[in-house]
Amino acid sequence: MTPEERKANSERILTEKGIGFQEELPPIKPASEVKLRSFDDICRRAIAALLSTQSAIELSDKNPEGIEKFKRLMVYFGVEECLNKYETLVMEKRASKEDLVEVVWEYECCWALFWILGLVDDITDAGKICDCEKAIRFVSQCESFEDFKAQCSLRSVDEILDMADLYFRYDWACDHHNHVDSDWAVGDLDSDIVYERRLAIEWTMRTTDDWFDIQLDT
Repeated sequence: MTPEERKANSERILTEKGIGFQEELPPIKPASEVKLRSFDDICRRAIAALLSTQSAIELSDKNPEGIEKFKRLMVYFGVEECLNKYETLVMEKRASKEDLVEVVWEYECCWALFWILGLVDDITDAGKICDCEKAIRFVSQCESFEDFKAQCSLRSVDEILDMADLYFRYDWACDHHNHVDSDWAVGDLDSDIVYERRLAIEWTMRTTDDWFDIQLDT
């Protein structure tokens, strides 16, 4: 699919969902310009983020001792060196309330990565939070990192670009609604969900290691 065809397909979905769009928004880059991160890197990021999210919830619930279990699981899965800056603060029990919020929202990042890894069928609906218990089971039912990988199947660059283009337009619509025109139609989109999932999708196609350092243009 060409970038122009991808843009047209996204606009068709937006129309079906009652979401306004700006026709002048450009297509995103073609598949020829994309180099995905490795299968292993995406798997490790998904596991590390999920365990960090659960740790952040423990801290939010004033249960710092609960983090120790997730620290052991990180070592068990071999992802203890894969943490981003906010996750590191959580695991070191130095996170502020704002830091904890950032990491708890990573459940939606995980959900997007689980889609990229073929564990979730579809993420075109972005109006309700993900199935957190199901997300946890994707990891908790596995006996090793290799066991987790075995249940995954990395989607193609074209599939990921299709979703990246759609979420680019979702994000633009939410931003326009929130900051420019409150009457702009956004259907049932939740701007926080859109942002987190788009962040994870974009991370798979960029060289920036920490997804919190990625600037998402709209």
